[in-house]
Amino acid sequence: MNDVMEAPSGFAVFDRKSPLIDPWRPVFAKQKADRLVLGVFVRPEHTNSRGTVHAGLYAALADWAMGLSCGVKLRTEGVAVDNLWTTSLTVDYLGKASTGQWLTFDTRFIHTSRSLCRAECDIAADWETVARAHGAFKVALTHVSSSS
Repeated sequence: MNDVMEAPSGFAVFDRKSPLIDPWRPVFAKQKADRLVLGVFVRPEHTNSRGTVHAGLYAALADWAMGLSCGVKLRTEGVAVDNLWTTSLTVDYLGKASTGQWLTFDTRFIHTSRSLCRAECDIAADWETVARAHGAFKVALTHVSSSS
């Protein structure tokens, strides 16, 4: 497999720091008005001993995609988000992905408020759904200090 693969149109290398994600780079992102779609080309370091994507990769990247997207969505709604953290995450495994496939993580919002964001993430290999994640994220608001 060629080490340098060109991502689909609209995707660019995503450089946001994350020590957990760093070993799986490059990760790509496509900015949408209300969310961020993440993508990776499946490489051997993403797989289990059978050569298919490890469940942990699905979970980690879905969690990251949904958390980042909740931040984007809430900020577009005028919510001053400082941080979000995962309070619940489940993944339904519906198929498999193998080395060389293009894997995307696309978020759909179930509920957003100033304190909670609930979302689903469609995980697709070469545009066919292979897993679906469900997550809930606690919202920490930015506090503006008032000067006396």
